[in-house]
Amino acid sequence: MSFITFLFLSLDIAIWAALGNRAVVISLLASVVAIFIIWRSSPLKISVDEEWLIAGRARIERRYVGHVSALERDEYFLTRGRNADPASFLALRFWINRGVKVELTDARDVTPYWLISSKNPSALKEALKN
Repeated sequence: MSFITFLFLSLDIAIWAALGNRAVVISLLASVVAIFIIWRSSPLKISVDEEWLIAGRARIERRYVGHVSALERDEYFLTRGRNADPASFLALRFWINRGVKVELTDARDVTPYWLISSKNPSALKEALKN
């Protein structure tokens, strides 16, 4: 989120240098509104209940959840980068460097696994075990 804020503020400085004070006030107000909208829409809501795993807008029945792995920084970066399967479902937030890999057992689904970023991957893994 700080990177996005930095980009907007850099744009505001460029507008101030080119167009002056009035334009930068309007630009700053627009930037604040845009940053707020991005901030409100960016959280990844993850919920687990008795029947469903929900990550953002995606959902899958828990009966199709196979092996769940809690991934720390290095393993997480490899799984979402070099070792990623193009058919996998990714629910990632770039500022979170840990997550879980949820393998799926649904034969009708071509998605081999979900990779979900989480600040507490071990708690999410435990929630999916129970």
